Amino acid sequence: MSTSIFYHAGCPVCVSAEHDILNLIGSDNVEVVHLGKDRTRITEAERAGVKSVPALVTPNGNTLHINFGASMADVIG
Repeated sequence: MSTSIFYHAGCPVCVSAEHDILNLIGSDNVEVVHLGKDRTRITEAERAGVKSVPALVTPNGNTLHINFGASMADVIG
């Protein structure tokens, strides 16, 4: 993976973090995945170590949890 992946669920905390991440890292360096809209990516996020959103998975596989918007259990519903 050469870019980071930013997972979120569309809540206000997530959207605010998305804007900050894109401003800091640049949109060319981050793939944004809205798990509420693309539920097929939930398993991928969990395998990457995402326990809550918003979260950023770095190119070397580190999972950084940013603030707290929702647990993965909440996202899965």
